[in-house]
Amino acid sequence: MIKFTFRALRSANYRLFFFGQGTSLIGTWMQRIATSWLVYRLTGSPVLLGVSGFASQIPTFLLAAVAGVFADRWNKKNVLLITQVLALLQALVLAFLVISGMIRVWEIIALNVVLGIINAFDIPTRQSFVVEMVENRDDLGNAIALNSSLVNGARLIGPSLTGILITSVGEGICFILNGASYIFIIWALLLMKVKEKRKLEGKNKGVINEFREGFTYIFGSVSIRSIILLLALVSLLGMPYQVLMPIFAKEVLHGGPHTLGFLMGSAGLGAMFAAFFLASKKTGESLRKYIIISAVIFGSGLIAFSFSKNFWVSVFFLLITGFGMMLQMASSNTILQLAVDDDKRGRVMAFYTMAFMGMAPFGSLLAGSLAGLIGAPNTVMLGGILCIAGAYISSKNISHTAVKND
Repeated sequence: MIKFTFRALRSANYRLFFFGQGTSLIGTWMQRIATSWLVYRLTGSPVLLGVSGFASQIPTFLLAAVAGVFADRWNKKNVLLITQVLALLQALVLAFLVISGMIRVWEIIALNVVLGIINAFDIPTRQSFVVEMVENRDDLGNAIALNSSLVNGARLIGPSLTGILITSVGEGICFILNGASYIFIIWALLLMKVKEKRKLEGKNKGVINEFREGFTYIFGSVSIRSIILLLALVSLLGMPYQVLMPIFAKEVLHGGPHTLGFLMGSAGLGAMFAAFFLASKKTGESLRKYIIISAVIFGSGLIAFSFSKNFWVSVFFLLITGFGMMLQMASSNTILQLAVDDDKRGRVMAFYTMAFMGMAPFGSLLAGSLAGLIGAPNTVMLGGILCIAGAYISSKNISHTAVKND
């Protein structure tokens, strides 16, 4: 059973990526949580928490679709090497400003924009690169699920460690450790031996024409369109609960950085359970129903969490929330990658990235603004209700999605 769950690791390139990326992601989560806490500590403003999240994610919405065209054109390994080096430098600049005591909120926001631009090219490239790292196409779904386990294993470790470090030595060390963590994925990429893929046919069509071709391909399919739109809805209205976590930790549960770390870690643990659950399954029909069921689980978890004023009850419901979130995201990812043509995968995953991460900045602003008007608990509850409604509306179209290895 264990061997089956980790079957994608039989591919040498994916094995390198798995361990290098797993280490790097711990640092990524440390920086994400430390940045959120730093903004709230400096300002005490829910609105600026939303602005900070918006700044880090809006470049993904604006640039990911174009970046997807280049992901289908360029050598993906080289693109990832460049993005990881740039992200390392961004983390070290942030660390210097914090440790020197010169940090101001506008500088955090500006550096978040820089990181967002880097991610706009990194994420669709990394998503579509998985198929090149995995030698056996039948292992693709397993590799995507294992990627999700990496993200959420890191999400479990990173926030908890961040809470301890902020309490003892401050936010700066978190940014230093994140910068150092990029060395592992850079090293892994340098060791990979990836076969050169056939160049995209019609490469000279031009960026605009290729973007239009990808858009038509995606939105001309009812099932693919429905998967992406449901993911966008969940990202817009549900995912921003993470931006509001410092408010729950401090104002609702009367805790500090430690409390924030445990809350985020609990959601990460639930997400990791979902990732391993998917990794143990064979790719097939069941993934379609998981997309709908998971959105309902996610929305229900948010609603229940919004009513909790007890730390351990909150931890429990965030566990459920994290499980639903990851099950929905990873199921959507797998179905899309198996359903699309190879020469359009970069563009499809770019729209997936726009839906998953590109909508989040608007959600961050919306959540921050609503939290200032109706409170964080009511904002999270409303998001959960709308996620469930979206799942119901999308259920029929998504159930008819065809994958190429069914």
